Amino acid sequence: MRVSCGSTRILPPYHAVASLESTAVSSRPVLRVAAVCGVITGVLCICWVLFLYKTGNNPYGPKRTLSDFFPPLAAIVSQLLLRRQYADGPGLLKAVGVGLLTTLLAAAVAATGLYLFAQSAGPGLIEQHLAEAHKMLAAAKPLYAKESNGLQQYEATLRNLARTPQAFAQDEFLKKILLGIVVGIPGGIFLRK
Repeated sequence: MRVSCGSTRILPPYHAVASLESTAVSSRPVLRVAAVCGVITGVLCICWVLFLYKTGNNPYGPKRTLSDFFPPLAAIVSQLLLRRQYADGPGLLKAVGVGLLTTLLAAAVAATGLYLFAQSAGPGLIEQHLAEAHKMLAAAKPLYAKESNGLQQYEATLRNLARTPQAFAQDEFLKKILLGIVVGIPGGIFLRK
């Protein structure tokens, strides 16, 4: 043990401090695994939007929704990683919790990234997306007309198109969290042991 100069405070040896720090870190594997998987997945979703933009595709269009499958996959991966840290399995609450927390973090990071992208890209890209969406809906209007409430659904779809960065971020968050929850809960139940 060491005593500091002019003080009666006794400092523990280095290995004791390191042991306490590693215990504190390893006592929260759910948070650690969820944070790593969630942030990485959110960044991958942002990279997908940037890839679409750089390759000349509409970053707000239907191809963007391919990244909606990233959070459910990340939830399953986080549950598998957590399962490896427990000899008898993490249990139901931890397994479901890590999947849901991973999904929440991934959706929040992805939505924030899309919001920042939409803000920096400007309104011109949004207007271009809206023009493409109107053309696609106009082409599908005969299909809507064949259904009993088809024209009302067509008008509602036109009204509900995202027109602001906030609306795109909200859409991104809700789609990713919904699909992640639908997959994460059963995955946690299955991977609890």
